[in-house]
Amino acid sequence: MSSKPPNSAPGKTIPQEPSLCAVIARTRHGVMIEEMHAATVQGSGMVELRLDFLAKAPDFKRLFEKKTSSILITVRRKSDGGKFTGTEAERLTLIRQAIVSGADWVDLEQDVVDLVPRFCKVKRIVSYHNYNETPADLFGIYEKLCSLDADVVKIACMAKVPDDLWRMMELYQNAPKPTVAFCMGELGFPTRILSAKFGAPFIYCTFNPDRTIAPGIPFLKQLKNIYCTPKINTETKIFGVVGDPIGQSLSPLIHNAGFRQLGINAVYVPFMIPERNFTEFLRGAHKFGINGLSVTIPHKEAAAYAAKACDAVVRSTSSANTLLNRPVGWEGFNTDYQGVVDALLGGLPPLPGGEPAELKARQVLILGAGGVARSIGFALLQQGAIVTISNRTTERAQRLAMLLNCRHQDWVSRHNVLADIVINATSLGMYPNENATPIHGSFFRPGMVVFDTVYNPENTLFLKEARERGSVVVTGLELFIRQGAAQFQHFTGMAPPAELMRQVARQALTRVVTKVTTT
Repeated sequence: MSSKPPNSAPGKTIPQEPSLCAVIARTRHGVMIEEMHAATVQGSGMVELRLDFLAKAPDFKRLFEKKTSSILITVRRKSDGGKFTGTEAERLTLIRQAIVSGADWVDLEQDVVDLVPRFCKVKRIVSYHNYNETPADLFGIYEKLCSLDADVVKIACMAKVPDDLWRMMELYQNAPKPTVAFCMGELGFPTRILSAKFGAPFIYCTFNPDRTIAPGIPFLKQLKNIYCTPKINTETKIFGVVGDPIGQSLSPLIHNAGFRQLGINAVYVPFMIPERNFTEFLRGAHKFGINGLSVTIPHKEAAAYAAKACDAVVRSTSSANTLLNRPVGWEGFNTDYQGVVDALLGGLPPLPGGEPAELKARQVLILGAGGVARSIGFALLQQGAIVTISNRTTERAQRLAMLLNCRHQDWVSRHNVLADIVINATSLGMYPNENATPIHGSFFRPGMVVFDTVYNPENTLFLKEARERGSVVVTGLELFIRQGAAQFQHFTGMAPPAELMRQVARQALTRVVTKVTTT
């Protein structure tokens, strides 16, 4: 980390609410104009027209005559990630023509600023792009950009390690000029959202989610409807989910919906962090002031180890799925425990005489030996169940069985286990690998309770085959919502809107299924 204080207030607050800048990159004028108008209707206060994507020479009169928002013109050369194939002289001529024809903004790379003079009230973004890395001399590059004749300084670099995220956000500390700084790629995605907290005057997004303009760029409706980016300000608290993979997580949907419902000034973002970088990420996130984290595959065990304080379940299972930022370090919690018990009991029929169902003496086969399996195994053993662990890596199954003081079974002979309840605690069957399942369908029988911790898709192949054979199924969505609601309470100290969270998640899963079946 830099020696600059990562939690100090930004030097400049531009607008109270950052604008959304929708990038329009189409080959035809008609489509570009159509999307420009639609983006304005959907809430963008600014559009960037990428002229380097046009198949023909731009007709500025046609592009500008019915403009409905502020227009930024960019003609990006290939060396900076664009598509312009002409000479540099031709590109600069095109930029000058855009300026005199009515553009509101123009994007200029740092090496051509002096070659394009100011004209009228057209504002200038001076930019630097690095699609390979976030360079070691990031602050030096930024200082150079700020010395140039710019209304806004833009710097966009590819994130390679978590420290790149924090270094990029540090550029906002005492920024001498209005600044738009973010990291590219999936690892860098959170910085695009968080830059709104530190004073970025606008946030780039793509209008069409099916057209990737730059690595990791969000789309307009995503910023508007999920992250409520225009409402983010210096007082906004930051939460997130950390895992790998993380792109299909519904956690940002349900938590941000909960924040909106209760009027909480907070935003929840996804952090895609490889296993090897998790400890480094936590150090930076703590120093930077991330308020709380949900933790998912493959980091739950490492999160428990990293926590300076933790609840009894974390101490017993060595698995944490929730971290809160305290002055002395991270405090760890495990909300999987009660979520598992409640979800399973909710799927069990009542006992004879109408007594509530119980897990005592039930034979349970858990498939998997990671952090989720630890929490599930501990919870079930505490309820008096008889647990057997089976995992693709035998040594991990043995270690977990020893930790929990329960049985283990080799993966190749897992079908020989007699079970009343079978639980998938692996990632097999998770989107986009929906055709995978951890056990053969012939294992299921009528009356068996089958529980899948995978929630995307909600109806996995594992559950479909169980249902076809008369088993009682419990979907991963129930665990996801129950543990997520408990996390929400840890984050906010407020009762979670669990039914809203369930509704939002189910709607999102329905959209995914519809998209898959129609393409």
